[in-house]
Amino acid sequence: MATEIKSPTFPESVIDGTVTNWIKKEGDSVSQDEVIAEIETDKVVLEVVAPFDGQILKIYKNEGEVVNSSEKIADFDKVELDKDHGEKTAEKVKDDQVTQSSDISEQQEKDIGKKVNPAAKKLIKENSLDSGQINPTGKKGRVTKSDVINHMNSDEENKTIKTPPSISPRDDEERVPMSRLRTTIANRLVTVQQETAMLTTFNEVDMQPIKDLRQKYGTEFEAEHGTKLGFMGFFVSASVQALLKFPLVNASIDGADIVYHGYQDIGVAVSTDRGLVVPVIRGAQNLSIAQIEKEILSKSEKARDGSLSIEEMQGGTFTISNGGIFGSLLSTPILNSPQTGILGMHKIQDRPIAVDGEVVIRPMMYLALSYDHRLLDGKEAVTFLLTIKELLETPERLLLNL
Repeated sequence: MATEIKSPTFPESVIDGTVTNWIKKEGDSVSQDEVIAEIETDKVVLEVVAPFDGQILKIYKNEGEVVNSSEKIADFDKVELDKDHGEKTAEKVKDDQVTQSSDISEQQEKDIGKKVNPAAKKLIKENSLDSGQINPTGKKGRVTKSDVINHMNSDEENKTIKTPPSISPRDDEERVPMSRLRTTIANRLVTVQQETAMLTTFNEVDMQPIKDLRQKYGTEFEAEHGTKLGFMGFFVSASVQALLKFPLVNASIDGADIVYHGYQDIGVAVSTDRGLVVPVIRGAQNLSIAQIEKEILSKSEKARDGSLSIEEMQGGTFTISNGGIFGSLLSTPILNSPQTGILGMHKIQDRPIAVDGEVVIRPMMYLALSYDHRLLDGKEAVTFLLTIKELLETPERLLLNL
């Protein structure tokens, strides 16, 4: 008897997801706990694994289709995975598929191979299309149902709209749908711009004292704590102390209420291949610089390999974004709603500045604080940023909580 394969149970904050990749196809034999599909939500990619050794009988949700929490996506049958049986089962399913699609020419079958989703294959058969002319956009060159529909729509448009002879169509363009994460990021950024009174104030910080500390104690720090002494640990620690002095920056607006948070959960923006994610360092006010550095390293690695959980990205009372690692000299960070403030770090650059009446060369960094002007006035925002600057330029104050 077939077993239902369902999508994972989503947290309350996640409404639905999109099937982005079927790693295994209909008829494939799989081992227990082997990943068979990937579902992308607004925040993370979730893996669907085989409950036991067996074979995928039928797929109900194709790539690109939306699924709800715990929704049936496939039928699965328990099979003893000896090599011979696995090969025979796979061959039988392939034979069935060939018989069902006998109306497709041998050349089309050769073109399609295993690179066409079942729904797309059905459309190709029903409309007698040439699969070789369909542009695949699925992963690993797979033809999806939407590819076939786009191809059909394109044919209809070409019948009614004639391209002027003097204008030749461009063949070096590619149209692909936005990923679920990128769509969510785009929507959130637009919402922040529309629903907050965002303003940015700037300052600059002399990074020489911190660079001297890292040069003097970096090797000993790494030997003692097993992690490098980076810049971000100082910035998180300085932000925490500044937030303790200015609790309004750590607050958020909820309707007509101001919510004051009695903790400092600091989000650290991390750029990944899929887009920007913001893992949160919980209770940063209770962590040393060494502990902060370990948390940042751990969450950054998980962000880049896609293993961050939704819980690790939820919440946060203040965010730090470091555009300097990409060479940005100055920028305006966008708020991470519903937070009130976000600190932008930038590239460290040697610049001439005046110190005690003399011009000297110092490693300087521009700081940017974007804040919600509905909650913060300019005085509080400027003073908050100035506090961070003073803590960074005199790092001993961080240790003395001054």
